[in-house]
Amino acid sequence: MSDETPGATAAPRAQPHLPWSGEPTRADKWCWGLIAAMGIYGLAMIPLRPYLLGLSTTLLALVTGSSIALVDIGAGIRDGSQPWWWALLLVATLQVAKFDAIYFWAGRLWGHGLIEVMAGRSKRAARGTARAVAIAERWAIPGVFVSWFLPFIPTAAIIVVAGAAKMRWRTFLAVDLLAALLNRAVYLYLGYAIGEPAKRLIDEIARWSTYISIALIVVIVVPSVVRSSKEAARQARAEADGAAASPVAGTPAADDERG
Repeated sequence: MSDETPGATAAPRAQPHLPWSGEPTRADKWCWGLIAAMGIYGLAMIPLRPYLLGLSTTLLALVTGSSIALVDIGAGIRDGSQPWWWALLLVATLQVAKFDAIYFWAGRLWGHGLIEVMAGRSKRAARGTARAVAIAERWAIPGVFVSWFLPFIPTAAIIVVAGAAKMRWRTFLAVDLLAALLNRAVYLYLGYAIGEPAKRLIDEIARWSTYISIALIVVIVVPSVVRSSKEAARQARAEADGAAASPVAGTPAADDERG
C-alpha cells in the first residue's frame, strides 16, 4: 500500500492480522506502531484510572478526560470549588479525543483492511463493527458526530471509515472535537445538576479505588499469564511431535538421505 493511494485495497492481504497488503511503507509502520502503543496505553490505564480517582478527580480529568471526574467537577461548580472548570473541560476534551486522529490516518492508509482486523474472529465484535461501518458509510460527517453519543458502537470503526472515505482532515478534526466537547459537557452538567449527592457517591468510590486497582491488575495479569502458559505448552507439544515424526540417525530414511 503506497502513501499516494490511501484507503485503497490493492490486493488481498497476505497476513490477515495486518491491515496492509504487500510490503509495508514507512507510513504503515509508523501508524501501526502508534496503534500498538495505544493498546499498551489502554491496558496500563485500566488499573491506573481508579488509582488516579483516589488521588484527585481533577488529576483524573487532566490525564484521561474521565466522565466520572467531570461529574465530580460539575458538582464542585455549585460550591465554588472549581473556578477553573472550563479549562478542565477543554483539557478533558482533548484527552478523550487524543487518539482519534491516528484512527483517521489509519483509515486513509488502509481503508477497510483495518476494519477487518478490528473485527477479528469475534462474531460479537464483527456485528458491532458492521453497525459502525453502516452508520459511517451512510451518514459520514453526522456519523462521526453522533458516534460520541451512541452506546455499544465502536467509535474507532466509524472514524476509520471516515478516513477511508477521504473526509478532509480539518472537517474531521472540527466535527470530532466539537462532539467530544459536547459529550464531556453533558457529564459536567450532570454533576452540576445532581450536586452534592454526586460528590458523595464519587468520594465513596474513591475510597475503594486502591482495591479496585488491585482487582483490575489481577483480572488483566492472571488471564494473560494463563494464556501465555497454554501457548508455551502448545508450542512445546508441537515441537515434540515434530521431533518424533522426523527421521533420526540410524533409521533407513536417515541412511538413505546420507547415501
